[in-house]
Amino acid sequence: MAACLYVIKNPDFPINKRHHLSSTKLKDFYILDITLFLMAKLLHKDVSTQLIELPQNVRRPLILCDADEVLLCFMNLFEKYLHKQNLYFAWRSYSLDGNILKNHNDEPLSKDMVRNLLLDFYSTNCENLEPVPGASESLNRLSEKADIVILTNIWKQYKTIRQRQLNGYNLNYPVICNIGAKGPTVSWITKNRNAPTYFIDDSAKHHASVAHHAPDVLRIHFIAECRLAYLEKPAENANFRTDTWSSTSVVIERDLKQKGF
Repeated sequence: MAACLYVIKNPDFPINKRHHLSSTKLKDFYILDITLFLMAKLLHKDVSTQLIELPQNVRRPLILCDADEVLLCFMNLFEKYLHKQNLYFAWRSYSLDGNILKNHNDEPLSKDMVRNLLLDFYSTNCENLEPVPGASESLNRLSEKADIVILTNIWKQYKTIRQRQLNGYNLNYPVICNIGAKGPTVSWITKNRNAPTYFIDDSAKHHASVAHHAPDVLRIHFIAECRLAYLEKPAENANFRTDTWSSTSVVIERDLKQKGF
């Protein structure tokens, strides 16, 4: 039996030498595998606190799905936003850094300026992103056989907005706001799972991270925006490249069937 750790939900809970677990209701605690707790300590605190609260059925397949350019059409609206700021996207590579240029002199924005631009974009436009065709229908069908979690690299202050937005498109699944590479987070989520896990993301760097930290996860490289898809070759560390939800569903459904689910 795995060693367990009792983590108090309420940080103001009174603890002293005379306080014993038997005198406290179990609902006041998260019960964690000690290995998972140690892994969570390696993650950003804003990520680990979300993971601890994530309900899991370790015997059920799991789909970990990105949001922007997988569930939501990010680039189409972001490009319109740039034009209003007298900026444009150069479409030279699969990266925001170095591709956002000023109209009057073609000078690229610095990384800090790009970050501030993204913060403003999400503050003013996050709820206006359109859904990727087929995403809701495909995930709702797949949810009959698998749990689904949205793993997105968006600032935590926008989590409520993103959750509300996805719910509005009938994508009613838990949202985890990740920070940095997704591999450690995926490793934490899948540590004790006894069923297949599928990772869907548009970023090659996240596929490389997941391949390193959670190699048993089946990785699907997905880019909804056709102009971005043209710029980015299939990720070396992904098992499949699919840019439509019909193709993605086929990959997952066939794999589930082969594995007896």
